[in-house]
Amino acid sequence: MPNQKTGERKLQILQALAEMLENPKGEKITTAALAARLEVSEAALYRHFASKAQMYEGLIGFIETSVFTLVNKIAQSEERGLRQVLAMASVLLDFAQQNPGMTKVLIGDALVNEDERLQQRMNQFVDRVELAFRQSWKLAAVQGDAPESEAAARASLVMAFVIGRWHRFAKSGFELRPAEGAMLQLALLAG
Repeated sequence: MPNQKTGERKLQILQALAEMLENPKGEKITTAALAARLEVSEAALYRHFASKAQMYEGLIGFIETSVFTLVNKIAQSEERGLRQVLAMASVLLDFAQQNPGMTKVLIGDALVNEDERLQQRMNQFVDRVELAFRQSWKLAAVQGDAPESEAAARASLVMAFVIGRWHRFAKSGFELRPAEGAMLQLALLAG
């Protein structure tokens, strides 16, 4: 660890944690195992993070920043509400596919037996994404592409579809790609 900046070491710790989450067997990750993977002591981990929960908060922060940067960009650049819905769903599925370890955080599997506030934060993340879907469905209704009275139900349906795809991906040992065939299915849901 000598000659390495704190920010770089924190990032290295989070990357190692994310890589460990990619193990399809889903074994509980301990700070001892994480430290061994990085070839440092557990004390070295705690110089950068006060707890394992804080490490997971770092991963959740990465998820939130990555996803909402793209969702906001879609909302600003795409004029059609229905296209926003499809693009946002695609971003969520592609993010999971590109970050299998993060998928376990998205669905809460990695957070079992961890601090309860972590799962609450992921629930808030899902609520915020569903709200973005709802806003896009409302725009689609104004544009004549969907009934206005169904915006909330359609947003919930698309969110449930995305979460189901995330679960399927994680439970298949990352074999069944979440984005594969999804656009046709989403178009059917949107119809």
